Amino acid sequence: MPATVPSHPTPPDLFSIELRSSRWRELVEWYRNVLGLRVLIRAVDDGYALLQAGSARLAILDRPEAAPASTRWSMGFEVADLSGCRDRLRSAGAELHEPPPGHEGFSEIVTRDPDGNRVRLFAWESAAD
Repeated sequence: MPATVPSHPTPPDLFSIELRSSRWRELVEWYRNVLGLRVLIRAVDDGYALLQAGSARLAILDRPEAAPASTRWSMGFEVADLSGCRDRLRSAGAELHEPPPGHEGFSEIVTRDPDGNRVRLFAWESAAD
């Protein structure tokens, strides 16, 4: 007889995504200045930063032996001004990949943060440039 899975009246709320990095300061500044995330907490002595990305959060932790970036996942950010993001990424020297707009109704830019983590920025066609 199969086990019964209990129902959850309220699903869990994802508090944050955590990135572990040996380049903590550089990563915090990149997400703050290039992507425009708001710093909520920055504990330099502890090597911890919590940044706000809309209703989600990104925690960046300083770790001397951080694992390499994974190709298994990426972070997707919905943006209002894709053109402005493109300009900031280019100014920061980021390598950009811009797939042609698809039938899904959005345009996107794919790049990598200073640690090599895949970052997707997209805007719906009505908001894209």
